[in-house]
Amino acid sequence: MKKYIISTFTFFVSIFAIAQKNNPPGLELIKESDLKKDLYAFADPHFKGRSAGTLDELKASMWLVEKYREIGLLPAGDDGTYLQFFTMWRNQISDNANIRINGIKLNLWKDVSVAQMANKEISEQPIVYFSDITKIDTNNIDVKNKVVAFIAAANGINLNVSLPTWRYSRSVLSKYGMPLIRKGAAAIIIIADDIAEKAWEDANENFKRGTYDIEGGPNAQVNTTTPVLWLHQNAKSYFSSNQTSFYANIIVEKYPYPSVNIVGKINGTDPKLKSEYLLYSGHQDAHGIRNAINNDSTFYGADDNGSVDVAMLANARAFIKHPAKRSILFVIQGAEERGLLGSRYYASHTTVPINKIVAVLNGDMIGRNHIDSAAVLGTQPPHRNSLDLVKMVMDANNEGPKFKLDTSYDKVTHVEGWYFRSDHVPYARLGIPALMYTSLLHEDYHTPLDNAQNINYPKLKKMADWMYRTGYKVANAPVRPATDKDFKLER
Repeated sequence: MKKYIISTFTFFVSIFAIAQKNNPPGLELIKESDLKKDLYAFADPHFKGRSAGTLDELKASMWLVEKYREIGLLPAGDDGTYLQFFTMWRNQISDNANIRINGIKLNLWKDVSVAQMANKEISEQPIVYFSDITKIDTNNIDVKNKVVAFIAAANGINLNVSLPTWRYSRSVLSKYGMPLIRKGAAAIIIIADDIAEKAWEDANENFKRGTYDIEGGPNAQVNTTTPVLWLHQNAKSYFSSNQTSFYANIIVEKYPYPSVNIVGKINGTDPKLKSEYLLYSGHQDAHGIRNAINNDSTFYGADDNGSVDVAMLANARAFIKHPAKRSILFVIQGAEERGLLGSRYYASHTTVPINKIVAVLNGDMIGRNHIDSAAVLGTQPPHRNSLDLVKMVMDANNEGPKFKLDTSYDKVTHVEGWYFRSDHVPYARLGIPALMYTSLLHEDYHTPLDNAQNINYPKLKKMADWMYRTGYKVANAPVRPATDKDFKLER
């Protein structure tokens, strides 16, 4: 019996030793208490939701800079600083726009919402009106140079998506409006149905903000000549006769805003490999102050994407005490919510040689949902661009957190198209091995309820551990992860 007890003890000691061998040395420096303290500070009302292109985003960025300095990261931005500023261009409808139906001027953003901008004056002309757009064969109608109005319809539109009040208007335009635009319509007027009326405040807030881009991007110039307008349900009364007329003078203003990437680094220890870089990626902006939900109008962005930012700080604390063979870049990018602007800018203006970036570990929302569930996107073709990197992230999961992985969001058939909505994409397009960690969507996504109080901190700790375990493998591997041959994204 005594011999059996000793053998059992020896067995468990061996198992423990193997487990410890698989643990990278800085793991104990990733602490739940630090994650919680940092996130409560970063997602505080003081930063007013960190909307891109505002002083609030810049103030939050400076908070991150001080954290980088406190941890001991070296400046890796421009001009010997942690900062890489860039200009984002905003296109927005002028308050001087003039829109009239039957000679009655409509109040912008109250009576009428402009969903697609165009610098255009449309002289007084009759409106072609379709009361049931679902019965119209757009292949056999002549709408060239005509103003077309129709009532929104949900037929054929998937409503089981995230942010339905944000996305419904775009889905209606895509399904029913775009065929009319391709046929040459001069303007599109969409009259709200019950669904669009309930979604009006959210959709209107998005349209009011306009579009954003960096210099040279597709939205840097307003590239359409067809304005799209939304009217409330009660506007159907305008179309009770066949003599409805329309006039519009739509003026688009374009002006610059500043945004910024925060970039720090830890030098590697290997004389040869230290010239190569592992890049950790997140974004600091959220959605600022918007229409109130439950009497709160601050969109704090605790999970999206404060959770990743504080996880990066935790990973930095681990690597600063236990440097890897390769150097580590920590890049928190601005204006992600405006179209991945900061990562697009950094990918085209890297502060280290771009061919020396061996992999990108990006995170987006890693602090919610069940503690044992998660996902990593970029593991399945055509999103997968490095089988070597996928093996590392899977091994890191099996050795540590052992998440049950949801693979559905990484499929091209998934309705969310989630892979294309975060900051790894500009790097992946360049062929750099890239992954995205996430704990996936939840009902508080893009609402004021995405706050620090609602974060699952034990879950966040496990996700931060996983990112560190993967990074440690990448940064110490004798050979950089290879890009898959003939990698090409489907869009």
